[in-house]
Amino acid sequence: MAARLDPLLNRVPEQVHHIHIMGVCGTGMAAMAGMLKDLGFKVTGSDQNVYPPMSDFLARAGIDVMEGYLPENLDPRPDLVIVGNVIQAVFPEAEQLAELQIPYLSMPQALGHFFLNNKKSLVVAGTHGKTTTSSMLATALYRAGSSPGFLIGGIVEAFGRNFRIGEGDFFVVEGDEYDTAFFNKVSKFLHYQPHYAILTSIEFDHADIFADLDQIKDSFTEFVRLIPSDGALVACMDDPVVAEIANLAGGPVISYGTGDNCRWQLRNLAVSGLTSTFKVYKDGVLYGEFSLPMPGQHNGLNALSVIALLDHLGIRQDAIRQGLASFEGVKRRQQIRGEVGGITVLDDFAHHPTAVKETIKALHLGWPDRRLIIVFEPRTNSSRRAVFQQQYEGAFGGADMVIVREIVPLATVPDEEQFSSQKLVASLVGQEIAAEYFPDTDTILNFLADQARPGDVIAILSNGGFDNIHQRLLARLER
Repeated sequence: MAARLDPLLNRVPEQVHHIHIMGVCGTGMAAMAGMLKDLGFKVTGSDQNVYPPMSDFLARAGIDVMEGYLPENLDPRPDLVIVGNVIQAVFPEAEQLAELQIPYLSMPQALGHFFLNNKKSLVVAGTHGKTTTSSMLATALYRAGSSPGFLIGGIVEAFGRNFRIGEGDFFVVEGDEYDTAFFNKVSKFLHYQPHYAILTSIEFDHADIFADLDQIKDSFTEFVRLIPSDGALVACMDDPVVAEIANLAGGPVISYGTGDNCRWQLRNLAVSGLTSTFKVYKDGVLYGEFSLPMPGQHNGLNALSVIALLDHLGIRQDAIRQGLASFEGVKRRQQIRGEVGGITVLDDFAHHPTAVKETIKALHLGWPDRRLIIVFEPRTNSSRRAVFQQQYEGAFGGADMVIVREIVPLATVPDEEQFSSQKLVASLVGQEIAAEYFPDTDTILNFLADQARPGDVIAILSNGGFDNIHQRLLARLER
């Protein structure tokens, strides 16, 4: 039986002491648990996947976590339950929530109520670059003397965590367009009260919840219309869909990109290893020169959006420059995991075809004289669908060798609608790109241990843990 939650209970009660979080081991949910604990609430949680590193983090925070979504998890009865978007209405714990008539919120609603109401929310949205850009923004604000709060989908190296309550006026949020909860099928970012926003890009993604690009555009249109007249939207006009949506914004638009029609322009980008240098022009006049310890034009543009917004907020140029130059990055975004015998092993979160293409372009720019081996795990709900098959076939140019792992099939998707790793490899070989298919991680490790040689850059692209392939590969290379 599916839970039917009373819409009148989708609220915060007058008295709240104990908050229970369903799906607490997700990156954002664990961060929410930590922030609520820091506010002084008693916090408990439940999840089906209770294992490190999130289990260790929650244990250190003093948050009790129950394994499985069982009815007894709501005993003793909490005052408020926060329901993650991983929760389905048929889960016994969700049915018990409905039965007990406990007030409830989604995670985005909880963020809005407890952390955004008295702040100016700076929301970074777009198909690509959200985590990196929001991390740059939070780090640069902090280094400029502000004390921003933030909730971001990756570990920000400057802070060693992905959340902070903050004491200042600003709260930086990574604005995800994915849906909110089983009882609230709207994009998360519609709950984030954007005062200022950055919009990096808009493409079709999340094929499991959006039927087409038009549905995604509808969500982004709703989002930009939330920006007040005294706020601002910083929009990348290199993207024609962003340009279309930006015209519908509720507040003023600050344009950025590489084109002559942009108020803020990126020029003269040069890349060496993991460092980019570039010039920034504002209204056609040189604004300044900047460096960023991340490679590629896409990261230069991410930095440009941060420069444009921070300038609008009145932050001094030298403070912005220092904040970006000292940016330590984000875990799993072009992160060097180790070097053995002249072989560099990198970890990157890229999974959408455009993100894969831009990541390879950036790495090739940074190391033009080294052999670039790409190891790709199609793992997301979208990348395991055939919808992106052709786009992936055009995404690996610039790689010297591509290794593709077999997918774990989606249980609810017909075979003919599943992505084919073998078909991708065959297409790449037809393009004269050396490519290999492997059924599992162990066979990939065996191949790499045999084939890798000094000077290689091995970049592992996946949005998951990939069976700890990075450390296992480094250990094999050591031997």
